[in-house]
Amino acid sequence: MATESAIVQDWLSEYKALSEAQRCGYASVLQQRETLVPALYSVIQNPHSELLEPVCHQLFELYRSSEERLRCFTLQFLPELLWVFLRRGAADASGSVQALLLGIYNLEIVDKDGNSKLLSFMIPSLSKPSIYHEPSSLGSMALTEGALCQHDLIRVVYSGLHPQRETFTAQNRFEVLCFLMLCYNSVVVYMPSSSYRAVCRMSSRLCVCGFPRQQLKAWSAPGLRVMLDPEFMVQMLTAVYHAIFNGEWDAGREALDDILYRAELELYSEPLLLGNAMRSSLPVSAPGGSAGSRRLLQVEVTPTASRITHCSITAASIRRLRWQREDADQLSGDEECLALNDPDEGFSSGASSSSRGNAASRLCASKKSRVRSRQGAGLPRSSSSSSARTAPVEPRSPDTRRLSNRSLPEEPEPMRGPQSRSPSCNMQIISQV
Repeated sequence: MATESAIVQDWLSEYKALSEAQRCGYASVLQQRETLVPALYSVIQNPHSELLEPVCHQLFELYRSSEERLRCFTLQFLPELLWVFLRRGAADASGSVQALLLGIYNLEIVDKDGNSKLLSFMIPSLSKPSIYHEPSSLGSMALTEGALCQHDLIRVVYSGLHPQRETFTAQNRFEVLCFLMLCYNSVVVYMPSSSYRAVCRMSSRLCVCGFPRQQLKAWSAPGLRVMLDPEFMVQMLTAVYHAIFNGEWDAGREALDDILYRAELELYSEPLLLGNAMRSSLPVSAPGGSAGSRRLLQVEVTPTASRITHCSITAASIRRLRWQREDADQLSGDEECLALNDPDEGFSSGASSSSRGNAASRLCASKKSRVRSRQGAGLPRSSSSSSARTAPVEPRSPDTRRLSNRSLPEEPEPMRGPQSRSPSCNMQIISQV
């Protein structure tokens, strides 16, 4: 404890001696000190420490600076500060902790000019290309470029105007804390692993403190139940979900189960909906094969190149498509003719079988002659060779047309099953041929 106090005191005295130009690069110096962050956590967790007030004041000075990395250095202790504040209550909590939380809140709700800040985002238009899509590759004729241009960018406000707060009350407590967690989640990707462990620890303790589930935890310090707001629990789930996929698999899963446990007791619909969706989407084991590996969610990015082939429609392409269709019709007609040439099951005579096959062949020839006669009358002629497609069709003589229009009597359908055709019926077919 004495060593940690000495480390913190050296840090406090060092920052006061820095000039304004040296403070801009002070963030890189803080990252190299591995013992400073654990020492600061020890001071924050001890409400009776004499160094708590100067540490909170120093963290607020870092947050007021224009350096973004110094602001993130202060925000990494926010989960632990929230746990200390909510555990002891607004009345018993340290005044320095309350002042630090209110100072961060009042700085974040205004911009550089002192005007109230409105947090919003824009829904992109489908008419503009992005890394996820190309407007020309949507594939729907209804979504034309003109129709897409009519859908302009939509602005969605997710945090409205917030008033300045000087003290914590029962009415504004969770309004301030929810906004602080929103600020933490906006830069959660820049937080170190110690901050991920702190947010998982805070979420578990706030949800089970004072409930029977606390007896199953490794820490069993007596504590009162902490009232939670559903919106604040949603912000906790957002931070926990990021911690699960960034090295805190076990602690994140435990925090998720504890938040769902509390949401079921309080019957909060929003945390239940989000928490169950997170639990259902989690893999069976830790991503990357180890619980300590830092692995973000994998997102497959589609290429932005257009995948549509531009083919011009000409008279040749239409003619080629028509020939393919006519060839397919002719092939189906040949299959029908072959289906008629089945062996006779009931009549075992070879002559009757061969004569019946000749009849089927002549019937197919008759069908083909009728097709040719229609083509000679002016319809397009279908053939597999290119020379036959381009050659002119000669008109047939009247005798040939009369012969082609003659049709043989239809052959009765062969009987199915074990029944056989009578010999007189087969002889009648032969005589007709």
